[in-house]
Amino acid sequence: MKLITNLLTILFSLYFLFVGNSYSCTTAVISGKATEDGRPLLWKLRDTDYLENYVKQFPATDGKYAFIGLINSIDTLANEVWGGNNEVGFAIMNSASFNVNLEDSIKTKSQPGFFMKKALEICKTLEDFEKLLDNTAKPMGLAAHFGVIDAHGGAAFYEVNNYTWTKYDANDPKVAPEGYILRTNFSETGKPNIGYGFVRLQTAQELFTNTMKEKPLDYRTIIQEYSRCLYNPITQNDYRAIYENEPASDRFIHSDNLITSYGSASCIVIQGVKENELPQFTTMWTMIGYPNTTITVPLWVSEAELPHIVIYNDSLKNSILNQYNMTLTKECYPIDNPDGYHYLRISKLVNKEKTGYIQIIEPIERHLFDETDKKLSQWRNKIPPKQEIAEFYTQINDIVENVYIEILK
Repeated sequence: MKLITNLLTILFSLYFLFVGNSYSCTTAVISGKATEDGRPLLWKLRDTDYLENYVKQFPATDGKYAFIGLINSIDTLANEVWGGNNEVGFAIMNSASFNVNLEDSIKTKSQPGFFMKKALEICKTLEDFEKLLDNTAKPMGLAAHFGVIDAHGGAAFYEVNNYTWTKYDANDPKVAPEGYILRTNFSETGKPNIGYGFVRLQTAQELFTNTMKEKPLDYRTIIQEYSRCLYNPITQNDYRAIYENEPASDRFIHSDNLITSYGSASCIVIQGVKENELPQFTTMWTMIGYPNTTITVPLWVSEAELPHIVIYNDSLKNSILNQYNMTLTKECYPIDNPDGYHYLRISKLVNKEKTGYIQIIEPIERHLFDETDKKLSQWRNKIPPKQEIAEFYTQINDIVENVYIEILK
């Protein structure tokens, strides 16, 4: 039995050595103590084989909370949620952990998407989430880190396996001296040196450390500087800085260990509220698709319908925004053979002529950030009429669609 266990461990290690680096999530839980406005943040840059995504709003039913969540487009029934927040300010995201449950002989179906949907339905606080973990039948079918914030300042990571969980509190200076916690795809409580995302974790650590030397963290920095970081800490090449000064060309870079790579299917930055603010205006800043080519849009739990660009479109069998995005992503990864996904045509994102997709969309985003902050300065203290939110969503729809129509001419 010991020989079999050791053999399985070796096989897991080899698998993640050769496959895992291409697909690893980068995540963070950030206490309000570490942000410029005192509001907690969640960051999930999601890598997955499911590149098509949409957002769905779930109504409150049978005593359950209304919430919004990110869904795989193949999941038309929205049975699983891959990050979101509810009307009472509870928010959750995850990253898979591949160094736990290694010696568990009981095979259980992977449950993180179902579990997060359940949490959004019934949880208001971190304590509610902990009760859910305790009360879930064992084995839970979980091998994950769950990042959670609530409307009362709670901010924590939970490392979870089939039977137990361990809390890492971002508000505890002994656990998180700087007020934030980072995870990729291996657990502190798991078997050492198994999993993946080691280089991406190093990148994230450097980004957070360098920012905190100069200023507190904020959602804009995480979206535009972290989620689109093109730096490799091993080679010390910052491809964004290099190629912003180079003319557009057909040159390629190997992108697997960058924070955003071919398998990066979406990104969410969930901005919480302060205790005296309306929790329904917890904001899910949403990038549906490859983060380097998608425009970030703000979403809330409200009576207004979500922007039509982010919801499921029956004719496309995908969201409109994700469909636009995938067209541009194909131009960034144009090599049409089984190894092509490793290689990014870098000048499609940044170049000296400033025609790269990042260079086009980021000024648009900054305008959306400014306009959204103006709205939220009012909405967080007084619920606006449903029509006001609907009209703002329409403005966002129009801006974003017009940008992509212009790019794709």
